[in-house]
Amino acid sequence: MVYAGQWDCYERSNEVLKKFIDVQVSSTQVYLVTDCYGKLAEKQVNESRSLEPVKKDEVLYVQADGSMILTRDEGWKEVKVGRMFTSGSCIDPNGKSGWIRHSQYVAHLGNSRCFTGQMDGLIESYGRLGDRLVFVCDGGTWIKNWIEDAFPEAVSILDYYHACEHLHGFAKTTFTKDADREKWVNRQKELLLDSKVERVIANIQKQDAQSEAAISLINYYTTNAYRMDYKTYKTIGAGIIGSGAIESAHRTVVQKRMKQSGQRWSNAGAQNMLNLRVLQMNGQWEKVIGMIKNAA
Repeated sequence: MVYAGQWDCYERSNEVLKKFIDVQVSSTQVYLVTDCYGKLAEKQVNESRSLEPVKKDEVLYVQADGSMILTRDEGWKEVKVGRMFTSGSCIDPNGKSGWIRHSQYVAHLGNSRCFTGQMDGLIESYGRLGDRLVFVCDGGTWIKNWIEDAFPEAVSILDYYHACEHLHGFAKTTFTKDADREKWVNRQKELLLDSKVERVIANIQKQDAQSEAAISLINYYTTNAYRMDYKTYKTIGAGIIGSGAIESAHRTVVQKRMKQSGQRWSNAGAQNMLNLRVLQMNGQWEKVIGMIKNAA
């Protein structure tokens, strides 16, 4: 019942149980049992890591971002999601975008301090990694400050594709012809990949140094320039410079189960569900089974 309840909405969970074990259970009962064990899972969900130790020739990638869910009391509220994986887990047999064999996830509905505290414990369990600890994130202030304060020796990468989105946004306000805009943007993206952010800033100034869009983009790149050495980052670990892994985590951990049509969550109920989703995604469902056996 708990597994079915965390996998799909309660109304469909009872249908699945009927099909698989020929037992009729109400959706309300599925909810009550699932929510109960989700609450109990709070103490175990982030108590231990699920990944193997980081090998000497590997790096540990860490990504974090926010995902929104609809709550009853506060409207749309942010779930902070973290994902960790080693470069050795990245499967890329044909030189194309690969997939990640195994990851560890964290998901917290609440303030950044609680979330980063949970992440800190898991990251520190790998020992001192220095520059073999690599963060790939967007320009969120709380994320950047957390990395700088807690892991100053780590490599911090500004998501390349996020940086390019800002570039596209500026170009739309500057160029009237699509062909000119595309040519200019593509050239700046090449320069960014070559770690020439100063050139890109100069090129933005040549186009329009006074508009609000230009000033905002220049400030953004200037502030994050130390996180934009993409030419070097491509030689580290699996060469990851984008946060696609955390975008995928939003969909698989949170949205698949918690953003279905008509769903609204209490804060406590949402966190209970997140606890179960994380344990399942981390391959640690045996912890739930252990709690059920102990309760019996």
